[in-house]
Parts: sequence; C-alpha cells; structure tokens
Amino acid sequence: MISHGSREADWVKLVDEAVGAVHKSLKPFGAAVRESNPKPIGTVPVVSAFLEIVEGRLIQDGIDQLEAEGVTELYVLPLFVSSGSTHVDDIAQAFGAQPVSAARRGELAPFRVGAGMSVRFGLPIDDDADIAELLLGNIAELSSAPARERLLLVAHGSREAVFHGRWRSGMGQLAARVRELGGFAGADIAMLLPNQAACKLRALQRRYEGDSFLVVPLFLSEGYFTRTVIPGRLEGLDYRYNGRALLPNPYIVRWMERQIESWLREGDAW
Repeated sequence: MISHGSREADWVKLVDEAVGAVHKSLKPFGAAVRESNPKPIGTVPVVSAFLEIVEGRLIQDGIDQLEAEGVTELYVLPLFVSSGSTHVDDIAQAFGAQPVSAARRGELAPFRVGAGMSVRFGLPIDDDADIAELLLGNIAELSSAPARERLLLVAHGSREAVFHGRWRSGMGQLAARVRELGGFAGADIAMLLPNQAACKLRALQRRYEGDSFLVVPLFLSEGYFTRTVIPGRLEGLDYRYNGRALLPNPYIVRWMERQIESWLREGDAW
C-alpha cells in the first residue's frame, strides 16, 4: 500500500490503522482461498509505504521488506484519490510501467525489484461506489434539505492537460454518484490546482440563487489542505463545510480489501 506521506504523525497513523485493518481481514480470506486452490497462498503480508517524508518507510524500504520475507508476487496499490495524480504516474513508472503522457517522464529513479519478483500495479480510487457512500456520510450533518442543496467537490487537481482530464473524469463521476445517492439538486467539481474553487463557487451561487452549497473535500486525510487551503481559498463566500476527509472510515478499508481480493481471486498471487 503506497500513500503520499506527511510530517503529521496523525496522518501517518490513520493510514497505518486502515492498512492494519486490511491485513487482519485478509487472514480469513486467505484461508478460504487455500481451501479452493491446490496451491496454498499462506498468509498475505501487507506493508504500508510512503512516497516521501516518512523516513525508513519509503517505497524501496517496503519492497526490500517484502523481498526479505520471500515474496515473489507483488501487488502495488496506490492509496491516492485520482489516477490524475502525477505522483501515481511517478510511482508506476518507477515500477516499470509506461508513462501516462509521453510528454512527461517520471521523477523517481527505478525501484530495485528482485529478479524473482513479478509486479502488478493497481489503480487509485477515482470513481468508486463505496467512496461515494463515504462522502455522503461525511456531509450528512451539513445537509437538511438536499433538494435545495448543491455540492462542490474539491480536490488537489493538476494543471497538466492529460492529468487534469483524469482528475475531471473521476471527480465528475464521483460527484454525480453522491448527488444521486443523497438526492441533491446538483453537484459540481473544482480543483485547487489550477485555482478554481472560489471562481466555481461564485459562478454556481450566481446561477442558483436561493440554493445552499456544501463543499466536500476529496482528500485522503485531514491536514493542511482541508484545514487551511480550502477555507482560505473560499474566504468570504457562503457555504457549509466540515473538512472531513476519507480517513478514518471503514469504506476506505473496504475499498482496499476489494482491490486485493480481486487480485487474489485471479490467481496472480499463487
């Protein structure tokens, strides 16, 4: 499991707790797989690693740990909210994948992967039904009359064309899911990069006078962006916001479990 990393100890702790819950849940699943397959897979080791900042627990550290444990089939799951993240592209390229855009070379050196280890690279969250349920739960306390309320989903984003398009696609579909689940009057999206949030919210408020607006952050964990950047960008505007991020939440654990179990069922892990 690879996530970005943070200097905030609580941020790292939330990720570790979610990954720990996934590891625990895989034990009975592994036993069920062993009963139906002639090649037992044993216990599935799970490591939480970080792109940067968390010294001693970077991606290469995680690879080395799993290789030392005898792992030969490696499933890399990027715990990021969008396939439009250049970080995800950097990590994938460092594992040997082709770049998302021919115009952009990855910023990471290739990882050292043992000759006997095969690697499969998973996908980030993008549009997912469980995450839509999670976001709806996050804003439940803010909503009183959804038929007269509109959502603005706000995420980090990217200025680079190909990556910007991926952000837009995943966010747009996710916002539509939340709107439908909650019965809201509408839903739109805005990115912090480029700086769209205030402009988008002003335009929506002019267009839909009388409706209330709920701002929904799409970030893995609460921190600088949810507590400082979003409120700062929207200062002076009328909206409801509680800054709740994706973690901690059992839906994130469920999302990770589904990705891993799908890989295991395909037989790649034995």
